[in-house]
Amino acid sequence: MESKDSVKANEAQDSLESNEIEQSKVGIMRALVERQDPSAKEVDNLTIRRFLRARDLDIEKASTLLLKYLSWRRAFVPNGCIAESEIPNDLAHNKLFMQGVDKKGHPIIVVIGARHVHTSTDEFKRFVVYGLDKICASMPTGQEKFIGIADLQGWGYANSDIRGYLACLSIVQDCYPERLAKYFIVHAPYLFMTAWKTIYPFIDNKTRQKLVFVENKKLRSTLLNEIDESQLPEMYGGKLSLVPIQDS
Repeated sequence: MESKDSVKANEAQDSLESNEIEQSKVGIMRALVERQDPSAKEVDNLTIRRFLRARDLDIEKASTLLLKYLSWRRAFVPNGCIAESEIPNDLAHNKLFMQGVDKKGHPIIVVIGARHVHTSTDEFKRFVVYGLDKICASMPTGQEKFIGIADLQGWGYANSDIRGYLACLSIVQDCYPERLAKYFIVHAPYLFMTAWKTIYPFIDNKTRQKLVFVENKKLRSTLLNEIDESQLPEMYGGKLSLVPIQDS
């Protein structure tokens, strides 16, 4: 039977070899995508690594995904960022907040689902990109992921925007891979599960593993397991007030 020290040494060796394999594949993938799209030279190695990890280190699949992303970004965000003037309706809903970090240093976002009302799918997609760009820009050096809390208290038919939700899911999975660490879904009403059945088949396996439905009676304990009270929003018994995404 192996000793604990021996097991740790083996794990460290496996980790080192895994990192070397990743680094090698990042280099190969960079050469591949830069030949097909010179703008890929502006993409850093961490981004390439995220796309690789999203496709289980399959260079061909990851390269296809990254090239598709670069093309999409040029067309959808031609000025490099989404201006607040492009998303007036969704900003007015006051439904997305960013405040605090979890115990691993991941920034925390809170989505108030009952405040989302469908206006324009195109504007909502711009709003999603605006929010994700703000979140990613806020991350400290060495941090690549965020966690989210989707609060569905009061969610009803008026908020059931399946097309918008699917568009959001596609953007998160295909354009911001390996950015989401965990997503808590809280206060989900029975009615929401009807919409969930439509959305669920479009969620890839990696994303599914990060989604956590939280029972009301376990809400505070579940969140405190991940987030210190000093960093938890006041609405869940913590110390921080919510800050709208545009003010963060």
